This record gives sequence, structure tokens and C-alpha cells, in this order.
Amino acid sequence: MSGPRVLIAGAGLSGATCARVLAEAGIQVEIREARGHVAGNCHTARCSETGVMEHVYGPHIFHTDRPEVQAFVTRFARFRPYQHRVKARVGGQVFSLPVTLHSINQLFGTTLSPAEARAFIAARSRPPPHGGAPENFEEQALAMVGPEIYRAFFAGYTRKQWGCDPALLPAAILQRLPLRFNYDDRYFSHAFQAIPEAGYTALTEAILAHPRISLHLNRPARPGDAREEGFDHLIWTGPLDAFFGQAEGPLGYRSLRFEREVLPRCRDAQGCAVMNYPDADIPFTRISEHRHFAPWEDPPGTLLLREYARDCGPGDPPFYPLRLSGEMARLNRYLARAREAAGVSFLGRLGTYRYLDMDVSIAEALQAGAALAEALRSGRPLPAFPGGGGA
Repeated sequence: MSGPRVLIAGAGLSGATCARVLAEAGIQVEIREARGHVAGNCHTARCSETGVMEHVYGPHIFHTDRPEVQAFVTRFARFRPYQHRVKARVGGQVFSLPVTLHSINQLFGTTLSPAEARAFIAARSRPPPHGGAPENFEEQALAMVGPEIYRAFFAGYTRKQWGCDPALLPAAILQRLPLRFNYDDRYFSHAFQAIPEAGYTALTEAILAHPRISLHLNRPARPGDAREEGFDHLIWTGPLDAFFGQAEGPLGYRSLRFEREVLPRCRDAQGCAVMNYPDADIPFTRISEHRHFAPWEDPPGTLLLREYARDCGPGDPPFYPLRLSGEMARLNRYLARAREAAGVSFLGRLGTYRYLDMDVSIAEALQAGAALAEALRSGRPLPAFPGGGGA
């Protein structure tokens, strides 16, 4: 078949989005996916015992302020509005998360106004002892909310989720979470918040439904496949260190173990979509009840998933790049290799070893696909890693 050919490793949202852009630009694309389904960790499937649409690898809520991303995904699926709200069971009480004015007043037994609460928290904040900007998660938390809120909602949960002392984690993890001095208990504040009515797997299948895209499930791609089989380019969405055979040593990832509880005759077990458990003596981090992610449905039963975080071992799906301070030198060596590698671009959470929301992954894949299509047609150099680079 004439014309450029691109091989994509992975049929998650990043790989599928890039494939669609390339295909619509007239480029032949082959996708090889190691699992037996598309959509990666966003995979959804109908539970036969309860009728609930299950987020198989944990909850995924689509939220974005990027109009180009919203326009892209709504081409392929009907999205239903969904406002995510999270509760936390702490010390025998139930609080709303993220931390809001209600959380503050409930924890401290006060009735503060927004202005009073700002001053109250500011008085409890603890700047880093070195006098500079917070350098890790714990310093960021103490500077942002003070010791009481940190101990109640973040310290124990963070140790369970990441498997290490919060002082070893990047400050940026907490910077993603809002602190509100009002009673808005929505977890996200983006303009577009929704879930695809038929699930993320159906969305991804629709994105991949193009005559120039061929999909092969249960077939992992190898780093050398594109070169050996005459493809013009490789898009790699798997783990960055795996592409280089872990030549610089393994990068750290966290995985999750899910404990399913099926209740075929119960319509509501916990009253909310997600209940966090920050207390250190409880081994799991949260319980998600998946019927609440589709409030437009009324299945006869319900399904609970308890999440246990753990280090990623052989055969475990990698969920979260750790990016611990002690391994940043190793990461930088991999990034240097990626920038110098010919004929391959790295995309997605694993391919760029970053924590990315779904909309950011899609936005970068849209840009990467457009840049790669132009480069293949014109012979121009590819842009720099990450986000579709000729790394």
C-alpha cells in the first residue's frame, strides 16, 4: 500500500486519538495493543450480575476547559453531564472533598465566613523551613492547609496511595487539588464535565473506526517492530523505560488492586460515587460505587470496588508514574535518549512518564498527530519531545 505508514503501540486514548488524526490526514495506521480491549485503563464494561457500567480499572471522569478536546470527543460519543463529588471518612466522620469551607468548619467546629476561613488557614500554614518554595508534597500541604487538615485528609491517604513518605513526593501532586473557601463541593471546576453514555471503550472504538486504521488486540508492539517491518514512524504509548529495555534502570510506577463487591439486589450501598478512606489504619484508599457514574441509568444492582495501591510488579498494569525526587536523574537520562531516538514519538502518561488527565493526553495526541502528518507529507523535521516529538 503506497504512502506513509505509522505503527502505534497502544490503543488507549492517546494512541487512538493520534491514529484518528493521522488516518484523516490520509496516512495508514496500524495499532498493536497488548490487552484484549481498547481504551487502556479507561476501559469500561457492563457488569453482567448487576447491569452496572463498570470502570474496570477505576473511576474516570472526563473534564476539560479545552474546546478542541471537547469538540473531538463529542464527535464520537454522546456525553452525559456528570458532576463528580467525593466524600471522605475520617476519624468517624464523613467530610466532603476537596477541602471546602464546609470541610474547614466541620473539622474545626467553627462557622467561619470565607474571609475568616482564609485568615484562619493562613495562620495555621507552615512555610518550608528552608524559606523557599515548597519542594515536596508535605511542604506543599503544610504551606497550603496547615498541619490539622494535612493530617486529617492527606498524610495517611498519601502514604497508602504512593507507598512512601509524603516528603519524598513532588509538590506538584498536591498543587492539582483545589482548596475552596466556599461551599462548592464539586471535585472539578472545568466547564465541560461529563461521562460518555456508552462508556469509554465504546468511545475509543468509535475513534478507531476508520478505514485507514487497522487494530490488532492481544498483540504487544516491540520497540524494533516499526524499523524491521518498514513503517515510516512509531508512536510509543507504553512505559518510557520499557522502550529502552530499562537500560538506565527501572522507573517507578504504582499499580492498583481492586476488590470487587457485587450486590445484585441493592440500588445504593454507600450513597456516593467515591468514598475516600484517609485514615492510616484502613488498608484501602477508597471505595467507588459505579452505578453513580451513570445517574441516567437505573440498574437493578450495584457494584463496589475497593482500591489497594501497591508498587507495580511484573504483570501489573502501571497506573501512576512515581517521579520520586531520587529517580529524577534516571528519568532525565531516559528523556535524553528519547530526544535522540530516530523514528519514534512518545505519547501519553506512560510514554512521557507524567501524570496526565485524559483531556491533556488527548490534546497532546491531537497536536502530535497533526505535526507528524505534516512532517511525513513534507519531509520536515518532527517537533521536540514530549507531545508528539521526533524523540
